[in-house]
Amino acid sequence: MDINTIIQALGGLSMFLLAMRLMTEGLTLFAGNRLKHLLGNWTSTPWRGVGVGILVTGLVQSSSAVTVATIGFVNAGILSLRQAMGVIFGTNVGTTMTAWLVSLVGFGFKIEALALPILVVGVGLRLMASSTRWKGLGDALTGFGLFFLGLDLLKEAFEGIASSFSANLGAGVSTNWAGMILIGFVATLLTQSSSAAIAIILTASAGGIIGFEGAAAAVIGANLGTTSTAALATFKATPAAKRLALSHIGFNLITGIVALCMLPLMLGLVNLLGDALDIESTPTALLALFHTLFNLLGVIIMLPLANRFASLLERLFHSAEEDIERPQYLDATLSGTPVLAVSALKQELMRLSDILVCLLRDALSGPHSIPELKRRAEAIHTLGAAIANFITGIRPDAMEHSTANELASALYAARYYQESAQLAPGLRRLAQDQVLLSGAEKVAVSTLLEQAERCLEPELSGDHLQARERVEALRNAHRDARRQLLEAAVRGNLQLVDLETMLEGLDFSRRAIELGIKAGLLFHTSQNSEAVAIHPVSEADLNKTLNTDQYPNVPQASDDK
Repeated sequence: MDINTIIQALGGLSMFLLAMRLMTEGLTLFAGNRLKHLLGNWTSTPWRGVGVGILVTGLVQSSSAVTVATIGFVNAGILSLRQAMGVIFGTNVGTTMTAWLVSLVGFGFKIEALALPILVVGVGLRLMASSTRWKGLGDALTGFGLFFLGLDLLKEAFEGIASSFSANLGAGVSTNWAGMILIGFVATLLTQSSSAAIAIILTASAGGIIGFEGAAAAVIGANLGTTSTAALATFKATPAAKRLALSHIGFNLITGIVALCMLPLMLGLVNLLGDALDIESTPTALLALFHTLFNLLGVIIMLPLANRFASLLERLFHSAEEDIERPQYLDATLSGTPVLAVSALKQELMRLSDILVCLLRDALSGPHSIPELKRRAEAIHTLGAAIANFITGIRPDAMEHSTANELASALYAARYYQESAQLAPGLRRLAQDQVLLSGAEKVAVSTLLEQAERCLEPELSGDHLQARERVEALRNAHRDARRQLLEAAVRGNLQLVDLETMLEGLDFSRRAIELGIKAGLLFHTSQNSEAVAIHPVSEADLNKTLNTDQYPNVPQASDDK
């Protein structure tokens, strides 16, 4: 074995990895939102999730890309952990498509005759296509051509390596299952691609370097090696991503252990199936069959346990944001009984109100950073959306007007809470930027923040008169702070950039507090109102109650007619 053979092997591997990336990114770009639609809408059950995982992974030739997309859907609440686990299990089967491509096409045809025309078409399409979508298809075809050219280089290199070793050495390596598992694991770890590791194993087996049993053990090791990617992905990831990564690790570990314990039996089954299916008795085709079989075995073992496994994982990696965004009182079974649903809804809205008040207080004077406040604000937004979904799901049959009135008011209140939370980071930014001020402008901003703090006191809830007094004091402080900041900028004591930021912070702060008060007044008014209108306390009425004056460039809650 000389240096040229090593360079050829490394060059073939590099071309193979580049090809896989081009195929994945190109096919994903060409498919566009179709893949997202498939993942988001065709995974209602774990079994369907497995089917979608197999199909999408087979199309884009990357289990990692499908896994990342699936994690995104879990974080967005589109997929539950159980649905996503079905997709992840399916990706392990779908990724075996690479082994079939290598075995049936890479070793069954003259590679250059197949790869070069595909490469020409792909590059031509990439250069001449006007739309991004068709350029993506050109990239995919280019990757497909490079896939086979890289495979050809690997095959020739391993044939050269095989000629440098004696048959006894090859047999000795092949019978060392532990060593072959380690080789497969390390190959995946180094390339960060189980497909590349499988291609290396198959070409090495075809070249006679390792025997069939040793190659099968190495394939198990390559599957185990994909857990390293999932483990690395858990660092600084969201709790949902960590749980999904753990489900991937658990699937591969259990599948690998079972396959290793049953290796002689599975190899015998592979030979029988190979004869029955009239698969050419080359080690590559049989190894591809083995790879598919033991991943299917993993699905058969793990899918019935998916619910229990998901329940176990859901106890791990809890975050404060997840506790916030998960409703505690709402139950879908109450939707058929509006009176009970309204009672649960009131408790959930009171909880949401308390969470928002804590957020605004922390924004005013707490130790939390702006990114932390943004995460909590997003959690409040998610809880508000869950409340809205619950309200719209309540059956209107035989619903009294007063109940409909309360539901509509609760929907408005949830919206105001959501919008107030989104403005909280701006309130925090203003509180931090006080250090840039001095003199009268600093006193004015501090007074505004003190008035905002007073508006969050618990005795204000539901008291229209006190609310009007507190909001009027807040607005007076707001006007004074604006005037002082503008005068400071005219005197040259405040940079124009800082002035713009602080004026925005002033407006956001006032609006955040007002929206919270509006939501509280609306919620309490709806509980005490006997009116039969669908929306007894409109935003216009609330504005009249609070005597709301509007400022430009301040986010406002739009009127819903």
